[in-house]
Amino acid sequence: MKSNQAVASLAALAQETRLAIFRALVQAGPEGHAAGRIAELVGAPGSTLSFHIKELAAAGLVRSRQDGRFIYYSADYAVMSELISFLTEKCCLGMPAQQAARIGQAVASCCTPAVAGMAKPTKQRSAA
Repeated sequence: MKSNQAVASLAALAQETRLAIFRALVQAGPEGHAAGRIAELVGAPGSTLSFHIKELAAAGLVRSRQDGRFIYYSADYAVMSELISFLTEKCCLGMPAQQAARIGQAVASCCTPAVAGMAKPTKQRSAA
């Protein structure tokens, strides 16, 4: 991820309603939610909801798909992963970017069972 894309993503998330929308979509998984359900979850009127979703979509954080007469919105986990990787790139005593990218992938993969291009996390067995 380039700096300008990270700035756009962070700017889109730097607003309370948009952050709430994005968090609701992350929690919803790849199926996402219809606009009406998002409005219920975050307590935003429909008139402002479309503005906020447009801002998140412009930053690449949200995708939309039409199903019949409804539009469903979902978080773009790949972009979320790239943003987390960008933010953590120089952490952990200079961890190489490839390893830092795994941090973002791990975060994104734990939120959804099937993120394209990312492995599904495996469950650890307890040594009981």
